[in-house]
Amino acid sequence: MFSGQGLVDREAREIALERIRILFRLADEVFHQNPERAQRYVDLARRIAMRVRIHLPRDLRRRICRRCKGFLVPGVNCRVRIRQRREPHVAITCLRCGAIMRIPLRRRNDGEGA
Repeated sequence: MFSGQGLVDREAREIALERIRILFRLADEVFHQNPERAQRYVDLARRIAMRVRIHLPRDLRRRICRRCKGFLVPGVNCRVRIRQRREPHVAITCLRCGAIMRIPLRRRNDGEGA
């Protein structure tokens, strides 16, 4: 209906994505001094994404536990392992709630023999 509405939405989403990335960067920086503040930054980033109806980028989404919504820092509150069962995958275990996220590993096809 309004030709300018899409432009406003696009700009709002770009600004929101930039702000989300800033909040995650701040959460990384402050986590060791103040984990509660880092969690607050991540909660704000999630809320911004929901407000403007955008998906969190995959790299940031994998830093949040799906069950308890906690900010995951490898070696501190989550365990990262490479597993070979069935299909090779990375298993990220949240040490707060015990949830396991599995990220499939894809094999490279370099054109060489199998």
